[in-house]
Amino acid sequence: MITLPESHGQRFHLSNEVHARPPEPLSGSVKLSCIALTTGWPYSDKDQEVVAELTRRYGATPPGPGVKHYSVDLKDFRLIWERHTEFTRYTFIVPARNGDAFSPSAISAAPADWIKSLPGELIVATHAALLPGDGDIPATGALSEQYFSSNALIGAAIAGDAGITITDFRLHADGFSRFLLLNRTMTPWHAGRIVQRLLEIETYRIMALLALPVAQSLVPKLSAWEAELSEITEAMTLAGVDDEAKLLNRLTALEAAIEKSHTQTQFRFGAAAAYYALVQRRIGELREERLTDMQTFHEFTERRLAPAMETCISISRRQSALSERVDRAAQLLSAKVDKALQLQNRQILESMNTRAELQLRLQQTVEGLSVAAITYYMVGVVGYFAGGLAAIGIDVDPKFAMGLAVPVALGLAVYGVWRTRKELAGHRGASVSKPSGSS
Repeated sequence: MITLPESHGQRFHLSNEVHARPPEPLSGSVKLSCIALTTGWPYSDKDQEVVAELTRRYGATPPGPGVKHYSVDLKDFRLIWERHTEFTRYTFIVPARNGDAFSPSAISAAPADWIKSLPGELIVATHAALLPGDGDIPATGALSEQYFSSNALIGAAIAGDAGITITDFRLHADGFSRFLLLNRTMTPWHAGRIVQRLLEIETYRIMALLALPVAQSLVPKLSAWEAELSEITEAMTLAGVDDEAKLLNRLTALEAAIEKSHTQTQFRFGAAAAYYALVQRRIGELREERLTDMQTFHEFTERRLAPAMETCISISRRQSALSERVDRAAQLLSAKVDKALQLQNRQILESMNTRAELQLRLQQTVEGLSVAAITYYMVGVVGYFAGGLAAIGIDVDPKFAMGLAVPVALGLAVYGVWRTRKELAGHRGASVSKPSGSS
């Protein structure tokens, strides 16, 4: 035995992913009923709990933890349970005796109280019937009258004429849509895959259309937001400095509303595109060939489903484009507001420079007066001192002494003022260059 390195935690799960939700082999005459219920995210395991409760009624093994696909034979019917991202699907299979395709339905074999207890909201309900298709194709009118309440039919020969599939894509009196598959040469596994594709087409078609009401509800909102943006951009061309701040607030509120809407609808529109792509892929896998007097599945979906999806795509793009336009307008207005603020700041700085110059001149004037006053007082002191000396008999002329003291006193006063200014400038420079947080 070769000892392999430790496996990645997801290795076995990813390897088995291609085998998830395998088709059930179907042979002979079979009736199916399929219902899908929206369950939301994250998973609550309620759907798995009700399936486990049903298996206990019939003494069968319940689904294990973490399982997303489970099928079990419960004698009266076969149940297939599938968990998807947004919905859970239950398929019921019973034999079709006496060629009866849709009545009684396959789901009627399941306990009524259990059906009523299923969690979620019903979004898809459809019946399918697999019947032998040997011989000539029945007339379109006869098929419509017998199985589809005389409605117009959509159908095609599929898989190289191995079978014929027919539907009317309508809900009938019991609330279910219907698919009829006539088996000519399909093997049980092939027939099971085709039936699975038909049920997936119906499920993904309805799930894709969930985005249409969302798109339609956005139309009046987008029109109002576009009108608001047009009004704001028109006002921007004539707005003064005081009005620009108010317009910026309006733009910010508008941008927030659009971004909220975009966040709420982005997933729905993205999911619709993914479901629509799955519908197209599943129809392509049928390999349709035209039948007389019938639209093919591809033609019907392109005429009916494609316009709805294009509407959703158009609204989504319109919302994204509006968001970008609002963002550009907000950037432009912000630039104008910033420019106005810079101009105001420049004017304030120029005013501060003017005041600083005036303060400097006033300071210089005060310094000059201070020098004169200090010189005057110092010379006066010398005069008083000389007069005192003359009074005690020392031959000193007070006026002469005062005259000699003037240049000395003036020099000392000028030096004192200069030294004081230098020390103050040094203290200011040290306080500015000191790192923040230092003591």
